[in-house]
Amino acid sequence: MKKLLKHKPLSHSAANSETNTIQLLHDNLDESLRTIREELGHSTDLVIRTFMIPSNTLPSKAAIIYINGLANVKDILDSLLIDYRSGVTVLPLLDELPPILLIKEYMLKIGEITGTSDYETLYHMILSGDSVILVDGYPEGICASTRDWKDRGVTEPSSQTVVRGPREGFSETLRTSTALIRRKIKDSHLWMETRQIGRVTKTDVALMFIKGLVDDAIVDEVRTRLSRIDIDGILESGYIEELIQDETYTPFPTIFNTERPDVVAAALLEGRVAILIDGTPFVLLVPAVFTHFFQTAEDYYQRADISSLLRILRYVSLFIALLGPAVYIAVTTFHQEMIPTTLLINIAAHREGIPFPAFVEAMLMEVTFEILREAGIRMPRTIGQAVSIVGALVIGQAAVEAGLVGPAMVIVVAITAISTFIIPSYNMGISIRMIRFALMILAASLGLYGILIGIITLVLHLSSLRSFGVPYLAPFAPFIKEDQGDNIIRLPHWALLKRPHFISTTNRKKQQYHPPRKPES
Repeated sequence: MKKLLKHKPLSHSAANSETNTIQLLHDNLDESLRTIREELGHSTDLVIRTFMIPSNTLPSKAAIIYINGLANVKDILDSLLIDYRSGVTVLPLLDELPPILLIKEYMLKIGEITGTSDYETLYHMILSGDSVILVDGYPEGICASTRDWKDRGVTEPSSQTVVRGPREGFSETLRTSTALIRRKIKDSHLWMETRQIGRVTKTDVALMFIKGLVDDAIVDEVRTRLSRIDIDGILESGYIEELIQDETYTPFPTIFNTERPDVVAAALLEGRVAILIDGTPFVLLVPAVFTHFFQTAEDYYQRADISSLLRILRYVSLFIALLGPAVYIAVTTFHQEMIPTTLLINIAAHREGIPFPAFVEAMLMEVTFEILREAGIRMPRTIGQAVSIVGALVIGQAAVEAGLVGPAMVIVVAITAISTFIIPSYNMGISIRMIRFALMILAASLGLYGILIGIITLVLHLSSLRSFGVPYLAPFAPFIKEDQGDNIIRLPHWALLKRPHFISTTNRKKQQYHPPRKPES
């Protein structure tokens, strides 16, 4: 028996990439326009406007090509075409210059103009919102920047709100997002590199960093990982995040994402690298460490004592969200002697008619709450929050009255869920919720010993993680004494003299030491 090898048919772009052939433009305008129409499937949003370039001898035929809805060609049409209402032409009659040079050097009022000589570049330009001008007799085209995409505008971030601080957030348009960053960092060393990723979507991906502050090895590593991506399309930053992260098999995020320009600007000033993807308001920041996911932009806008108190509260909430149900299961199942006698009698009295052990109670309530949480997110905003809150109250009370769970378990699950909401990063919150179920299983099996085994395993796993070569638990493991001023406790701004050692190694000095002085009486 012979095996038949089946090969999938190559797409047009894949076939071109394998043969490494570039189809050049024709010097005949009609032939070029026919090829463009056939290649784009005679799409109804493809606009081809032909016109004549006037001359004292023989007029030249030309065409403007663009996609309706992506381009704003008003400036081009005003530059090249005749205003029939006034009868005055805007084109100077210069017979001594070639028509294509005449258009490029003397007529176009567009700021950004480039050239193209192949169809692949032409398709990419017009499908990106630019316009291409072709002239009969010339195997090249003029690409003019006429992008006019509909933008959501600069609005307040919905997932990372603050009480005090800027209210602007990134939008889905790449140029709007990069402009928001440059508004905050007006420095010539803020460099940006742009590339297209995705064989079909050709999504614009921008790399931003501050030259002189960032570690060049990290920038080179980001470039290398982005260049290795070979995929049909990139629709959101989550695609890039999964394709370039250090560790695949981990519940913890190793790349930070944000939709706030001030957070990105602060990260760039620390020596991090920002990755912006066209089509999404979420920007990726690398490298990211564990403590980064428990900090907010507002920590640097409030006083140092207030920010430190809020950070301590977040870490306390982290332990409650991670260990709350597991400790309750372990203590009520294996270690009743640790509970005060009066409280133990009350818990036993409320659990007298409950048919399930504490582990089944906890799993039942946790799964129910997770369902309500997800339903509240997916439902319309006007009723989603009400359904999640009211549903949790009604179901919890009904479960207690029905004798399925005890009131103590409802309290533990409620406090655990509220503690999860305090974690600023949504990705980190999901990771904590996943690990909580594993610790509950260990607590039901081995009691507090199982929880201890789970914590040790968790710490060992966190210690093994890296984010673009940076230890995930830095500056705690390895312990860096001089970087402890901006982790759990935040020192005042006048005391934060250096950038984090585990991120920036080239230029660590941030400011001079100028403590505030009391006014002289």
